[in-house]
Amino acid sequence: MALIALLYGVQADASLHCRPMSRPDKKQHIRNFSIIAHIDHGKSTLADRLIEETGALSEREMRTHQVLDSMELEQERGITIKAQTATLNYTANDGETYQLNLIDTPGHVDFTYEVSRSLQACEGALLIVDAAQGVEAQTLANVYLAMENDLEIIPIINKIDLPNADIEEAKRQIEEVIGLDASNAIPVSAKTGEGIDAVLEAIVADVPPPENNDDKPLRALVVDSWFDAYVGAVALVRVFEGVLKKGDKFRLMSMPTAASYEVQDVGYFVPTPFSVKALASGTVGFIVGGIKRLADLKVGDTVTTLRDPASESLPGYREPKPMVFAGIYPVDSGDYHELRDSLEKLNMNDPAFTYDPENSSALGLGFRCGFLGMLHMEIVQERLEREYDLDLITTAPSVIYRIHKTDGSLIETSNPSEFPDPQSIARIEEPTVLAHIFMPEEFVGAMIKLCQGRRGVQKDMKFIGQGRVMLSYSLPLAEMVIDFYDRLKSVSRGYASMDYELSGFSVGDVVKLDVLVHAEPVDALSLIVHRSIAESRGRELVKKLRQLIPRQQFDVPLQAAIGGRILARETIKAVRKNVTAKCYGGDITRKRKLLEKQKAGKKRMKSIGSVEVPQEAFLAVLKLGEE
Repeated sequence: MALIALLYGVQADASLHCRPMSRPDKKQHIRNFSIIAHIDHGKSTLADRLIEETGALSEREMRTHQVLDSMELEQERGITIKAQTATLNYTANDGETYQLNLIDTPGHVDFTYEVSRSLQACEGALLIVDAAQGVEAQTLANVYLAMENDLEIIPIINKIDLPNADIEEAKRQIEEVIGLDASNAIPVSAKTGEGIDAVLEAIVADVPPPENNDDKPLRALVVDSWFDAYVGAVALVRVFEGVLKKGDKFRLMSMPTAASYEVQDVGYFVPTPFSVKALASGTVGFIVGGIKRLADLKVGDTVTTLRDPASESLPGYREPKPMVFAGIYPVDSGDYHELRDSLEKLNMNDPAFTYDPENSSALGLGFRCGFLGMLHMEIVQERLEREYDLDLITTAPSVIYRIHKTDGSLIETSNPSEFPDPQSIARIEEPTVLAHIFMPEEFVGAMIKLCQGRRGVQKDMKFIGQGRVMLSYSLPLAEMVIDFYDRLKSVSRGYASMDYELSGFSVGDVVKLDVLVHAEPVDALSLIVHRSIAESRGRELVKKLRQLIPRQQFDVPLQAAIGGRILARETIKAVRKNVTAKCYGGDITRKRKLLEKQKAGKKRMKSIGSVEVPQEAFLAVLKLGEE
């Protein structure tokens, strides 16, 4: 119960729920390590087995699978969204008791920054490779992060109990693709528990202990943070130098010196919370300091004391920057205030996403939200709908553009309505990514066609054995945010995997595509697109709108335009009444007179009439980008 309470952000009473743990006095008996792997290679299952093997939780407490994946969404999707930690006591074959600090990390590309900070807190990493699937995209990305942090990497071949497991091929791929010596790779089955003892012994033998820096000024890295309804923001920290005690006054080095706090509680997770008097250098634990806003406790920040402050912060800190933007609106406009409150509460637990009020002529009041990536966007939307019971509309995602104006100024925007006049733009830069795609070689042709269709530039192609290929492409991020991942999976029948990293901004021929309904631009239908696809996208848009906007008493022109240049036009024909039906016989001038009178009425109506774009039409146009 304490574990569930803690991980959902509710304070647990350590004295009631946690067994005492014997802590080694010497730094030589501490091991800080992380687990890195591609999604679904068995990272969280291995963490379960390690917790079970060291006796940190009883069998009754282990009745839920993926103990460290506490969120309902994490268990449902089989992914890790938030980093968790567990301090384990292990008596090795040499008779000594070791303190093993395990930091479980997310595997998805959207949370790369969180992974890099977790790895910075360790001296070693367990690299898990699926014996049936071999090395995949995020295996490579995360192992490079571990190498950058100069960690001792222990290769582990998981899922050896599967009938199609090929241990030797997995070892060969680790050596050839990653460049690590795999001769001592440990074959395990996290599901059955086979080989777990060997993993624990390898951690003790191969992962170096932390340095003893107790006598230096305090420097502790914030690895993760979450919000607790009772005690405020809680920080998960790795102490690199100094000792952090209860009652110490501390501050965060990214914040002004005026903001200081007092340590109310410190402790470990075993994996339930256990309070201690102090955290010494080399240890991983939590701090409660009465911090009221989670936004003040940023991942990667450095904690130091006021009594003996450190002169400089730990390296590597940066603000997480949103890269994908979308509008979120309530289906019922009366729920706007509820949506605002829900975003505020969710932002307390996940400060990585941003939100700003936005007004749309088609959807009313809503918010423009920024996310780390597409998965992050899906998770935030799903959490809003599940945890706060909201019905939401999410607009088509877009990315941030840098616009250099003719007067020398620079603006950044992701919203078409904020685009300046085309005459005032000198050039526009769009974000690009370097994508690494792993797939069976039979799908290479289809994958190259997909990437080139998305304005990709091929950087590399490697054959990595057993009929597998690694393609490297430079792609505009805007081409990836709509449906690139879905298309990648469909053209490869689900066998391809992808990882990407931001590679900077490049000049692109990007334009704002306006949609005019009855000569009036509709801001909610505007798009930012590359000039090469602007005309085809404009034709699709107006064609779709013609079917969805109801007919009026007058002709309604629909136009797609870039600035003053019209690219496509469709006309919604007027609803007409047969005014000549009552004329029977007689002179033709009687009929003509009635038709002219109707024509004049239509003309007058057209000059004063306005057209309301229904919400259904707007939603259907959003789906147009996903097809």
